[in-house]
Amino acid sequence: MIDELDASSPRGSLAIRLRDAVQERWSAEVQAIGLSGSMAHGDDNESSDVNVLVVTYRPKTGPKPTLRKVDGIPVDLRVVTAEEGLGQARQLTPRWPLLADAYLTAFPLHDPQNWFADRREAHLSLLAEARPMEFTGLARQDWAVANGAHTRAARLAQWYDTDAALILMAEARLHAALVAGLLTRTHFRNTADAVKRTGVAAADMQELGAILKYQAEELTARGRPVDGRLGALFD
Repeated sequence: MIDELDASSPRGSLAIRLRDAVQERWSAEVQAIGLSGSMAHGDDNESSDVNVLVVTYRPKTGPKPTLRKVDGIPVDLRVVTAEEGLGQARQLTPRWPLLADAYLTAFPLHDPQNWFADRREAHLSLLAEARPMEFTGLARQDWAVANGAHTRAARLAQWYDTDAALILMAEARLHAALVAGLLTRTHFRNTADAVKRTGVAAADMQELGAILKYQAEELTARGRPVDGRLGALFD
């Protein structure tokens, strides 16, 4: 996490202007404003988005969430209530490897009550208390999505529908990366970081099939096979 924002850079300047605009218009409604992603890590570049989180006291107040360009720079503006944001940080989901980075690394632009520090502590407490089987259960969900997408991609490739097959392969790679992240308790900066760091980014149909087979064996070794009888569906 960075110690201070570079206000001289185009993205740093835009982040400050966004903060000032939100505070000026919704001063009574906004509790905190912060950055996540590359800017929070201090390694943003000309291709980085400005990821802004606005924390409000009450629901349906403050600015509307939006995803658009401002002065040529992509801006992802998200809005959450303080209670809702802390609640999200206290939950594990199949997308945890992609969500945890924002919980653990944020740069406050306005945070007089240290809400971002509280959210980080809430998530660290969750991780400290979480049992391995919780991560394994979530990994099984991602594996099912990855395996289904991979199977459909292979079928579409046989039918020479390569465009649809490529889309499904991208989905399969991402969820295979999420499986790896959950099994090793590793979180990623974004989807590109996830597939790159887990080695699935360049995996072809056959290679990804082998990765999914290995993951299935690992999940089975951790307590429950990914393919079982009907009765096991409700256990």
